[in-house]
Amino acid sequence: MKDFTGKMAVVTGGGTGMGRELVCQLIQAGAHVAMCDVSEANMAQTQKLANAQGDQRLTSHICDVSSQAQLDKFRNEVLAQHDVAHINLLFNNAGIGGGGGFVAGDQDEWERTFAVCWYGVYYGCRSFMPALLASTEGHIINTSSVNGFWASVGQGVPHTAYAAAKFAVKGFTEALMTDLEVNAPHIKCSVVMPGHIGTSIAINTSQVLGKHGAMELTAEEVDVVRQQLLARGMPVGNVPDEHIRQMIQQRGEDFRDKAPTSAAQASSIILDGVKEGRWRILVGEDAHVLDRLVREAPEDAYDGSMMTKLQSLGHFGGLIQQAPDKP
Repeated sequence: MKDFTGKMAVVTGGGTGMGRELVCQLIQAGAHVAMCDVSEANMAQTQKLANAQGDQRLTSHICDVSSQAQLDKFRNEVLAQHDVAHINLLFNNAGIGGGGGFVAGDQDEWERTFAVCWYGVYYGCRSFMPALLASTEGHIINTSSVNGFWASVGQGVPHTAYAAAKFAVKGFTEALMTDLEVNAPHIKCSVVMPGHIGTSIAINTSQVLGKHGAMELTAEEVDVVRQQLLARGMPVGNVPDEHIRQMIQQRGEDFRDKAPTSAAQASSIILDGVKEGRWRILVGEDAHVLDRLVREAPEDAYDGSMMTKLQSLGHFGGLIQQAPDKP
C-alpha cells in the first residue's frame, strides 16, 4: 500500500501518544480515519490537531478494546458514519502498562493489563476482519513492543502481564501472515516493536486501572510502591507518601518527555514500514540494539550482563532498574 489517499483507516488508542500521531499523519496523507479511545477529552484534542492537517473525514468513538462487544459496536459505528462497507488499514495500537507481578501482584490489575494489550489486538482483528475482507487491499498493524521479544525492564523487577501480552501479539501477527496468505492474500500484516517512545502510557495506565493518577493513590497503594522501591535498593523507607506520589508522577512525565524517540517520529517509522510492505517494524535505535543483543546471546538476556550492555551503550537510561546486590 504505497499511498494512503482515500483509504479508510481505523486506529485504536487514538487519544494520545502514537495513536494520536498516527491519526494526524494519516489525515495529512489523505486517509479517512476512525479512532477510538476510552477518553473523550483526549480524542477531542486529537481531533483538533488532526483537523489542522487536512479535511478528510475523522470520527471519534468511545471504546474499551478489552471488550469484543464494544469493538463490534465501534466497527458498526465506523461503517455507518463513514458510509463504507470496508476498511483498508487497521492499527491495533491501544495499550496500557501495569500488572507486573504475577506471584505477589494484584490479579485484577494483571488481567486488565493483559486484556487491553492482548485481547484488544485479537478482538480488533476479529471485529474488523469482515470489513478488511471486503476491501481490495488491506493491512493490519499490531503494536507489540521490545517486551515482545525481551520480557524485562531490569533484573529483579517483575514485568509479567505486559510482556506476556506483547509476546502474544508478536506471535499472533507472525502466524497471521501465513493465514492471510492462504485465505486473504490481499491483506498484509505487520508487527510493530517500539523501544522507549515519548508517550503518556505511564500516566494513562493508572487512570485506566482506576487509580486516577499518581497524585491520588491511596496510602495502601503508595505503600506497595514503597516496598517495590525498597526491594530495588532505593532508600525510600522514611520518605513521605506525598513524595512517593510525586516521584511516580515525575517518572511518568519523564517517560513521555525524555524519550529518545518521539511519538511523531515513531508514527512516521510505522507508516513508512507499511508503505514498504515490511512485516516487522522496529521503532527506535534502542529497539534495534536490544533486538541484536538478545539474538546474539539469548541465554544472557535476563542476567546482569544484558543490563550492563544496554546502559554502557546509553539505551533505556533510568528505565532499566538494577536489583540491589545480595549479601
